[in-house]
Amino acid sequence: MTERPSTGVRSYATPQLEAFIARALGAVGLPPSDAAEVARLMVRADLRGADGHGIFRLPQYVRRIRAGAVNVRPRIGVASETEAMALVDGDNGMGHLVMGFATRLAMDKAARQAVSWVGVRRSNHAGPAALYAMMPLERDMIGLYLAVGNANHLPPWGGIEMLLSTNPIAVAIPAAEEPPIVLDMATTVAAYGKVKTAAQRGEMIPEGWMLDTRGQPLTDPRRADEGFLLPIGGYKGYGLSLVFGLLAGTLNGAANGRDVVDFNKDDVTPTNTGHAIVALDVRRFAPADAFKRRVDTLIRDIRCSKRLPGVERIRLPGEQSHVTFVERSKDGVPLNPALQAQLHRLAEDLGIAPLSRL
Repeated sequence: MTERPSTGVRSYATPQLEAFIARALGAVGLPPSDAAEVARLMVRADLRGADGHGIFRLPQYVRRIRAGAVNVRPRIGVASETEAMALVDGDNGMGHLVMGFATRLAMDKAARQAVSWVGVRRSNHAGPAALYAMMPLERDMIGLYLAVGNANHLPPWGGIEMLLSTNPIAVAIPAAEEPPIVLDMATTVAAYGKVKTAAQRGEMIPEGWMLDTRGQPLTDPRRADEGFLLPIGGYKGYGLSLVFGLLAGTLNGAANGRDVVDFNKDDVTPTNTGHAIVALDVRRFAPADAFKRRVDTLIRDIRCSKRLPGVERIRLPGEQSHVTFVERSKDGVPLNPALQAQLHRLAEDLGIAPLSRL
């Protein structure tokens, strides 16, 4: 653990974080192997810089488990399937476990059929989309992930009624020597988790993230309930959110539209979260090594292309997250003082050793 004296921010190593999360989840009933898997994926989110989806979510997860909104011993299984598709029923288990199961299934099917689509219902919040889109990279596959967000923060274009969510998409494409291309984005200008983390740190959010219901800019994250997130690209982002919700939610019999449960406010009701994961075997199109070398070439062409005046560097999707992963794997994950205090209170409440003592 290291500390930045001027800010109170402390950095914690991966083993410390994983052990603490697993201990907390075990204290509320998750079997040891499941707690360890969820902990690993949560810390993976923090390592990649998705601070709104990692250990930040632990107190919320614990509250919902204690309130009976999440099944700690689910029977995750296949409700229906063919050779190239499946519908997974998560039995209201932790989203990380459900999506881990679904993604492994998608990869196995893609290995036999070249491509597979696995839909998911009765799941929960599973962290950042990139976690699951990146899993197929291990087998030289392309991964594509869609989900319905766990709260509605987006109205239809021109409206003010919250009927849609941030509904993210992630696509991961393998490369050879370069980091993989990893596009991970919400269909809103910012994910709501960024609003929540800004509020916790006592920071304002940029103009252009949210509007209030009078159509005025909203920059105080503590007033987030008075407004809504803006879609990317105006009406185009609204259209993407709608379509992704239909594919990841409605198609699977999962929540979408008015059925979405705001898990930020409701600790009791199961969310019936929907996801979809697609795996595509690169080797059915070209030798994997040859494809990845061509991806490398394109990456370098883009990175070295001519820049506008004042532009220091042209980046590619996933590049900054990869840099963050390398840095945090070495130096640890920084946690702000408010989050440290919250985790300390959680440890006392659960009767487990606090993070600083692990």
